[in-house]
Amino acid sequence: MPYTKRRRLVSSAVAVALGATALAACGSSSDDDAAQSGPVSLTYWTWTPGMDKVVDLWNKGPGKKEQITVTVKKQASGDTLVTKILTAHKAGKAPDLVQAEYQALPTLVSNDALADIGDDVGDAKSKFADGVWQQTTLGTDAVYAVPQDIGPMMFYYREDLFKEYGLSVPATWEEFAETARALKKKAPDKDLTTFSANDSGLFAGLAQQAGARWWTTSGDKWKVGIDDAATKRVAEFWGGLVEEGAIDNQPMYTPAWNKALNTGKQIAWVSAVWAPGTLTTAAPDTKGKWAMAPLPQWGDGESRTGSWGGSSTGVTTDSGNKEAAAKFATWLNTDGDALNALAKEGGIYPASTSAQLSGAFTTAPEYFSNQPDFYRKAADIAETTAPSAWGPNVNVAYTTFRDAFGAAAKNKSGFTAALTTMQEDTVADLKKQGFGVAE
Repeated sequence: MPYTKRRRLVSSAVAVALGATALAACGSSSDDDAAQSGPVSLTYWTWTPGMDKVVDLWNKGPGKKEQITVTVKKQASGDTLVTKILTAHKAGKAPDLVQAEYQALPTLVSNDALADIGDDVGDAKSKFADGVWQQTTLGTDAVYAVPQDIGPMMFYYREDLFKEYGLSVPATWEEFAETARALKKKAPDKDLTTFSANDSGLFAGLAQQAGARWWTTSGDKWKVGIDDAATKRVAEFWGGLVEEGAIDNQPMYTPAWNKALNTGKQIAWVSAVWAPGTLTTAAPDTKGKWAMAPLPQWGDGESRTGSWGGSSTGVTTDSGNKEAAAKFATWLNTDGDALNALAKEGGIYPASTSAQLSGAFTTAPEYFSNQPDFYRKAADIAETTAPSAWGPNVNVAYTTFRDAFGAAAKNKSGFTAALTTMQEDTVADLKKQGFGVAE
């Protein structure tokens, strides 16, 4: 199934059709040659903890040899950083490098804030799973960032309680629903899991796994498919389970949710590779009692997962040293020592496939010491990451999700109408911003 994720008027096909040179303005290596005739100083905006220690490895090693020094400027994450980058770019004062979540890339590219660094990243593509690399290309030949960390989704469950209640790990979503119902019959006071309407990233990842394509392009216009068949299938599935009371409908990351996990009131969690860190804090008394498995699939024999989280390193169009910045971005996200340091200092799960089974990832997380092959399984699952399709107003779609789905989950009223609202609000915002929208 083809997936595309492109900025307005920036795909190579569209650029050719319009006779435009849309990407030329993003800079070229020839522009950088003069700027790199001597020592180069770069600024990097990032929120990753301990990034300054990782960058020190560059400055004292490859960077010293290349005469390229990088200075870290710590920032907030999410929409706050995106807004700050765009504000700085409008003034022509954006940093050389930025950390950007994958879903933020179309917004930055559509505002001409990120440069095409495809000619300066060498064979970096070979270091990543296709579905991961695709997120930084927006479905074009251009490369707007180098993948840094990813959040492949997985199924976590209380191994001891599954055994106690005679439950099998679900291989399909149909089996997942049957497992939820079976648990309710055997232990009415317990829930398999909850549908959390405050986590738009979770829903987006589930839709991605099902084959959803929320933003694509049609000619020079955006096409929004948030209410496509794949997403409707996901919405109806979870909405149905909530309506019938087969699962809980409370939000995650609350004291009540932590208690439910810690006491065994909830015995499973659809999450991502970073879940061990959350469980360590949320459910400390259950250490060693959980296990991880692939997400249930929509069809027998399928093997796909979605993403929940993850970020990349991009080079801005304001940088006067794009080639040098791209060289650092590539090193940061493909070099073994750099990735080990990122794992140790920042707690990230690397996008680089080779790093997923080396260094910090040769032994299971302490919380999952009962599952020694944890990272081997995680790496296999990560390879099945489905491509995504982000657009320039993800923030609007996510906000509407929290409002509309939150009300539907609270009222146990089904999610179809909420999905329609999400679609309509996203389309309306694109039009308001002046984007062409294909009906």
